[in-house]
Amino acid sequence: MTDLLFPAPPVHTIPVEGESAAFPIHRIFCVGRNYAAHAAEMGNTPDYEAPFYFTKSPAHAIGSGASIPYPLETSDYHHEMELAILIGVPAFRIAQEEALSVVYGYCCALDMTRRDLQGASKDKRRPWDTGKDFEASAIFAQARKAEAFGTVVDQRIYLEVNGEMRQDASFAELIHSVPAVIADLSKYYHLNAGDVIMTGTPAGVGAVVAGDILRGGVEGLAPIELRLSAPD
Repeated sequence: MTDLLFPAPPVHTIPVEGESAAFPIHRIFCVGRNYAAHAAEMGNTPDYEAPFYFTKSPAHAIGSGASIPYPLETSDYHHEMELAILIGVPAFRIAQEEALSVVYGYCCALDMTRRDLQGASKDKRRPWDTGKDFEASAIFAQARKAEAFGTVVDQRIYLEVNGEMRQDASFAELIHSVPAVIADLSKYYHLNAGDVIMTGTPAGVGAVVAGDILRGGVEGLAPIELRLSAPD
């Protein structure tokens, strides 16, 4: 074994219903603008041709129930409630008809966003990294195995902030379905066990502040919760 100059970072994981072993996160892919109403509220025209993606570092993943400080260098911190797909076996250039066979499970997720930094990057035609890929920006709840959850069709997805409903939609509103996303992404990457795909957020995203409590859910999955504390 190669000696390391300092301890290797820990493997970030997602707990799985009914399992003592956790799902180790390999990579996190995110689908942008996958609900027409959300694309419109962001000032964009919905794109039905093909999905597009950005990534988050697994090091920035945390579990549901955490309390985190309001993040650095932003004054417009937004919630985005999502469904996450957990990949269980390798997939490369897989057909849509076979795509569900590589799904290990699903879980609720939050794609937290520094919207002002994302907007500044868009204006300058720069990558979104500072707006999307930062500490504690990917939150995951307990996963449920695919066979227990069933097929993603028209289940409800929602998010409340301090008990007030912010996002409330159905997977019937997805522009690109779960099989379509997996098949398309597998053209660009050799998907592998441990990969996570966040499928996009419905309309109703908005700012949150220190002291807020976020609670969201997907019909048939364990709910997700996040608490915000004062900035460090």
